[in-house]
Amino acid sequence: MHTLEAIKSRRSIRKFTPQPVPQRAIHDMLDAAMSAPSAGNEQPWQFVVIDDRALLDQVPSFSPYAAMATEAPLAILVCGDTSVEKYRGFWVQDCAAAVQNILLAAHAQGLGAVWTGVHPMPDREQGFRVLLGLPDHVIPLAFIPVGHPAHFPGPQQRYREDRVHHNRW
Repeated sequence: MHTLEAIKSRRSIRKFTPQPVPQRAIHDMLDAAMSAPSAGNEQPWQFVVIDDRALLDQVPSFSPYAAMATEAPLAILVCGDTSVEKYRGFWVQDCAAAVQNILLAAHAQGLGAVWTGVHPMPDREQGFRVLLGLPDHVIPLAFIPVGHPAHFPGPQQRYREDRVHHNRW
């Protein structure tokens, strides 16, 4: 799959089959995440791979837009590690780039995934902090349920000329 094709055909998947995600696919998604650009090359990310059904089933109790976690075989929590910050606050942008790489890597392997927001919602951050025992210097940014898609939404044309400005507003 070519890069532009992957970008334009990737869709958020919220329904999954029970089929497990292969370990190689997990490794490839994390490898892609860690290939994301970061400010000063600080790579401020930490990842929690969650495949424990009891943990996944608890997520919607504090993260209401992550209800699909109850049927996903796997999820990845992308976190920023403030203990390695060189450029304060840029961990959000760096980790967001890692999230996008995970989504594209999942899609390229025939998997589906969806980005559900955590940061800056204090209740969601605290929920993951308690559920997974995160240390204080690790801030959860995004929760990504991953699995084999049970539905296949088609690509959409999203280009909007009215959102493009050249040289000046």
